[in-house]
Amino acid sequence: MARRWEGPAGRLLLGLAVLLDRTVTGKAAKRRLQHFRDAALRAAYRRGVPVEVLASRTRLTQRWVRTVVTGGKPPPVDEAA
Repeated sequence: MARRWEGPAGRLLLGLAVLLDRTVTGKAAKRRLQHFRDAALRAAYRRGVPVEVLASRTRLTQRWVRTVVTGGKPPPVDEAA
């Protein structure tokens, strides 16, 4: 005899599997997630988190993180006085 919650629990798990499949796989989903990640990196950088910390926590290279936080432009160069 089946328990009352097995049917709804199975449907919830199926819904979770479908949601994960749609958000993780595919080129469009990957691009969308990368845009969210890049926006979060830029926001953290604007709030004072150094590039080295961002790179180590996300396992990205420092060069890539610098490119992301500057919007694809080369990082600003401090001129010597």
